[in-house]
Formats: sequence, structure tokens, C-alpha cells
Amino acid sequence: MSDDPFSLIGIYGGTFDPVHFGHLRVAEELVEILQLDEVHFLPAGRPRLRNEPVASQHHRKVMLHEAIRDNRRFFLDDRELRRSEESYSVESLRELRDEFIGEKVAFCFIIGVDAFLKLPDWHLWRELFELSHLVIVNRPGHISVMNQACLPPKLRDACLDRWTDDVNALRRVSSGFVFTAVTTLLDISSTTIRTYIAAGKSARYLLPDNVLNYIGTHHVYTRKNENR
Repeated sequence: MSDDPFSLIGIYGGTFDPVHFGHLRVAEELVEILQLDEVHFLPAGRPRLRNEPVASQHHRKVMLHEAIRDNRRFFLDDRELRRSEESYSVESLRELRDEFIGEKVAFCFIIGVDAFLKLPDWHLWRELFELSHLVIVNRPGHISVMNQACLPPKLRDACLDRWTDDVNALRRVSSGFVFTAVTTLLDISSTTIRTYIAAGKSARYLLPDNVLNYIGTHHVYTRKNENR
């Protein structure tokens, strides 16, 4: 087996309803922290464990494309938007594994600490460790996972021998590690942005101007019938 290190590709899921500077800054910093070759943004179609997104799949896809189009390391993966059924991260990672078969690539599945704490509720969640490394990013207003005693017992046991603070460890194997990344915590939420826009307040400087312009032009988050 070759001793060459694995290339690292970040997989960043979420509803991105809408995408904002908090999302983008995390991705940018992870490129530097982990030396990621690419970050694939994976917008959820019909998430199983959270409310249906407010904006349509089309609008969320276009807004995300607008937000990342000038970054050569950022890519949009719309596979979950194209599914008619509920979105499962494990299925997307399986598909990506098949697509990159024969290439020495390790996926880093990027997950907020709030979602990570609920991981045992996910579909076939233990399989995620076989398909990727997990990269946890803290979220404003949420507890840190530095204290592993706070984790749900099932999750704590599953991660017991997987924690690493060595970036190079992620390049030595194709999957299985859990890495906590320290990134800038921009206290911005998609919910707040939607609330501002619906109330006619300014959301400027919370998200890219081209995304905000798109929202205004297409009346996203202001007229229900135009969000479809």
C-alpha cells in the first residue's frame, strides 16, 4: 500500500437557508486549518430531523452558487436537492466514495456541535465513521465538545478512541477520526436573516451582497408564493 498521504476534501452539509458569512468563514478557515484541497457544499433537500427549509430548493441552490462562485476551492454539490425522498448524509457519503474510488481521498464531514450532539438520532450514524472523518465546529451559544463527559453515552462510546488533535492523522487513513476545529464564531444565523428580511429590516453585512440582491430581486422570504 502506498505511503502517500490522502488528499482531504471537506463535505459541508446544511440547509443554507440562506447561506451567510458564518458558513463561509468556517469553510475558509477549515481550508487553512486542515489544508483541504476542496470543500463541497451539500445543501439538504428534505432534512429528516429539522423543519422544512423556507426557501425553495432552487433558490437555495442559486444563492449558494452565488456565494461560493469566486472561490476556487469551493464547490456546490446538489445531489440531495435532486432527491425526492428525505436527505441522508450517509447516502451522500456512500455515493461520493463510489465516485472517488481509485483515488487516495479522505472526506472530512463538517458538522456543527449542535448537530454532532444529536448524531445518534441520524440514519445509520455509525457508518459515518467508516466513510469519513468528522470535523466538529463550535457554534455560538452551544457548548463545546472539549469536555467529552457532556456527550450522550452512545456518542461518547462511539468516539472514545477516535479523537485526534493531529491534522496529519487525517491524511494517514481514509476515515474514522473525530477532529474539533477552532474557528471564528460569527454569531449569525439564517433564522435571524430571514426574520430581518420578512420584517423589512436590513440584513446587509450578514451575507454576501450578491446573495442579498438575489433575495431582494426574487422576494425570497417575503412572499410565500415566490419562494417556490
